[in-house]
Amino acid sequence: MMKAILSCAAVLVCLGLAVEEGRAAEKAKTRSYDLQYGATLKDLPEGAKVRVWLPVPQNTEHQSIKAGKRTLPSTPKISSEPVHGNKILYFETKAPESGEVAFETNYQVKRNEVRALDQKGAGDLSSKMRDLYLAPNSTVPIDGKPLDLLSDISFGNAPLDVARRLYDQVDTHVRYDKSQPGYGNGDVLWVCDSRFGNCTDFHSLFISWARAKGIPARFEIGFPLSPERGEGKIGGYHCWALFYDAERGWVPVDISEADKHPDMKEYYFGNLTEDRVTFTTGRDIQLVPKQDGPPLNYFVYPYVEVNGKPWPKSKIDLAFGFKDQE
Repeated sequence: MMKAILSCAAVLVCLGLAVEEGRAAEKAKTRSYDLQYGATLKDLPEGAKVRVWLPVPQNTEHQSIKAGKRTLPSTPKISSEPVHGNKILYFETKAPESGEVAFETNYQVKRNEVRALDQKGAGDLSSKMRDLYLAPNSTVPIDGKPLDLLSDISFGNAPLDVARRLYDQVDTHVRYDKSQPGYGNGDVLWVCDSRFGNCTDFHSLFISWARAKGIPARFEIGFPLSPERGEGKIGGYHCWALFYDAERGWVPVDISEADKHPDMKEYYFGNLTEDRVTFTTGRDIQLVPKQDGPPLNYFVYPYVEVNGKPWPKSKIDLAFGFKDQE
């Protein structure tokens, strides 16, 4: 009898340890790291007026941001644009004789995994937000050619079910491919025909279709981190989309990652890994103070104007990196 009791106790202890290990694994879906965001402007004409706008990551439900050291050539102004609420750091300077201007901002980031399908009772959006995220953008129409691709597909009524059909259809129609020119603009008409692209092309098509079906959808952009902990460089941006469901709130989709990693396709409908940071939301961005050039298709890299003209990306050396905190 005593042996049986001890055996049961041992089983209970093992089960308890397993539960604790499971909880520890859940807690591990958080990542804290230092983020470096810097650049050097090259070949500037001496004495030219240089205006620089930088996106600033901010606190959200899924990330907390603490500003660190800034190395800038002049005192910046921090403001927010009124449409999406994106935070912007702005400064002006004169180009030196060397023709180069360098700057860097640093942040401490704590990012959580997103598991939106577990959320309940979000309620409806405000009419202002609903109108904003149902409207077309300059490269994201909500009628015409994109809808022709859905003509043979039957849809239910529940937004979650409709969004899942759209998620699958984008993944079927588009392949992740950056070997040919033309990708990366989020031009829905282009991606309808080309059937390839990067993350911004995948998610622009999803947003176009979702809005056309009456589901508010928005574009988020930031940077990815290698899933391996440590430190390293960040080569470029990453973006994803979110659609609104009254029962669950904003639900993310990362279709380009699902296309690259088919084994995670189920996961990337409704979930996002913690290996990223959000910088801005939306397209057709009008900066503060207002830029002389047209609205930005998206805003994640430094935007620079020299003597009132956009400075070419080829003359901006980017320096982004991360280091995990112990």
